[in-house]
Amino acid sequence: MMLFVLIVIAVLGLMVVFIYNRLVGLRQNCRQGWADIDAQLRQRHDLIPNLVNTVQGYAAHEKSTLDSVITARNAALAARDPASMAAAEGGLTGALKGLFALSESYPDLKANQNFQTLQHELADVEDKLAASRRAFNAAAADYNGARESFPAVLFSNTLGFNPQGFWELGAEERPAISATPEVKF
Repeated sequence: MMLFVLIVIAVLGLMVVFIYNRLVGLRQNCRQGWADIDAQLRQRHDLIPNLVNTVQGYAAHEKSTLDSVITARNAALAARDPASMAAAEGGLTGALKGLFALSESYPDLKANQNFQTLQHELADVEDKLAASRRAFNAAAADYNGARESFPAVLFSNTLGFNPQGFWELGAEERPAISATPEVKF
């Protein structure tokens, strides 16, 4: 009987160690995904001053638009937690859309090679950022699924594995994604 109890305790101990190690690995995947998002956001933030300076040379009297981009960038830099970062980045995306819309009014700006290069670099960073967000959300889904599955659900909270939030689209990004494309011939 004593041998049976020891075997059960050993099996339970091994099961907890296995669950713990698996959750640690999945949590690390989430942290890596978040680091990838952070790296792409830094690249995005670094491009913005050059973009604003280029636009300022052609449209200096559009100060409110330029100020809104700088203010949104500063808010994005100051955000620290995922929810506030997502909200701040959504505001920055909206401000950048206003800046690019402004370029439509200035043909010389739109034709400027520096502006076009910065616009393409920013589009490239946005594509990489979208991929990083998808990877992070996939890692978060795997982690949350593992911590909520049986038998891990019995130990995950006790072992300090809290749910991982997802990167959610901001209000500025939702209409652009859900809008039906317009086709003209």
